[in-house]
Amino acid sequence: MALRLFRTTGYSTLLMPGESRIAPHPARLVLWASLWLALACNVAVWRFLAGTVDWQLAAASAALIAGGSGVLFSLLGWRRTLKPAITLALIAGALVATGLWSQQLPIETLWQGPPRTMLPAWTSFMRWQVLAMVLVLAVVPIVWTWNQSVRRLPGPAQLEANMGCILLGAAVFAGGLFLLP
Repeated sequence: MALRLFRTTGYSTLLMPGESRIAPHPARLVLWASLWLALACNVAVWRFLAGTVDWQLAAASAALIAGGSGVLFSLLGWRRTLKPAITLALIAGALVATGLWSQQLPIETLWQGPPRTMLPAWTSFMRWQVLAMVLVLAVVPIVWTWNQSVRRLPGPAQLEANMGCILLGAAVFAGGLFLLP
């Protein structure tokens, strides 16, 4: 019978204090994903930088998207649901941004047009520009998201953080509604 001095189990890493100190807070992942959707996946911001849209519409759409996605990610901000929710939102945001950009649709299509017009045509995926846009807007942030470790919080602390992020997201969303022309 061999003597085992250093026996490890699969549960030893769950209780180590270093994991909870090193890993970032889940609210940071919510913040970065919301900002990515609001700024990088927002066609109104692209058109504002190109000079074809006024700043008020670009700021309103950025605030609406950031606030809405922040509320959604905070509702689903628990350990098992946060990364899949961010993944689905990044895929949807990249597809909508690609559709609006490639079809040259106005940004008002997001809240006035039928949903089927927002997605790119399937034949457009044969062009390398559309594939590169989806790669940059969705695949790269998804890989980054899944490589991030998230701090484990006790239930009440996680609920408190989620409620604070929901209130902040709702305030940003209300600011976006106020900025709409």
